[in-house]
Amino acid sequence: MLSWIDVSLLALQSLWGNVLAFLPALLGALIVFIVGLIVATGLGSLVERLVAAFKLDSLFRSLGMEPHFERAGMKLNSARFFGQIVFWFFVIAFLLAASDILRFQALSGFLQDVLLYIPNIIIAALIMVVAFVAAAFMRNLVRASVLSARLHSANFLGALTWWSIVIFGFLTALSQLRIATDIIQTLVTGLIAMLALAGGIAFGLGGKEYATHLLDRFRKQVEG
Repeated sequence: MLSWIDVSLLALQSLWGNVLAFLPALLGALIVFIVGLIVATGLGSLVERLVAAFKLDSLFRSLGMEPHFERAGMKLNSARFFGQIVFWFFVIAFLLAASDILRFQALSGFLQDVLLYIPNIIIAALIMVVAFVAAAFMRNLVRASVLSARLHSANFLGALTWWSIVIFGFLTALSQLRIATDIIQTLVTGLIAMLALAGGIAFGLGGKEYATHLLDRFRKQVEG
């Protein structure tokens, strides 16, 4: 029979053997991660400079987006945003590679899900940019149309148009991010139903005679 000293020595030898077998994988994972940090830093800085060269912040300021960022406690810096997205994308990608080397399957699965989710963030950000651009254009168009027709409430209709497009873009961005998708679908459906019902009631109560007049004119034109 083996004494307790022999058993302890065998256990320590086995543990030391496992540590020695694990060291090459650990060293390789560290090298991969360090290289990843260098690559991520370089590519993040490159993307930040490229985005800054397009002067997107000036475009956003001209569209009146800066006050909304300030009210949210954020500084308008699109170059920094896209640079950080690229930086963390490559950091997570190389961390995933290091995790695969170490055979950490649970961590690799989590990192892969995070990596696949990052493009949704970029698409959602682009959706909001397009929404703000379209909202500013349509607001000016509605104002100009109402003023040229010499109608009232040009500013109100312009603001209503702006908020409608921005809210629709915001809900679309949330849907892209997979945040409360069912609630958003229910909210949009309910909003459309509410507007249709409100319009139908308003037209039925206040526009019945005018609708009859239009139908009579249309019937006379067809029969004539």
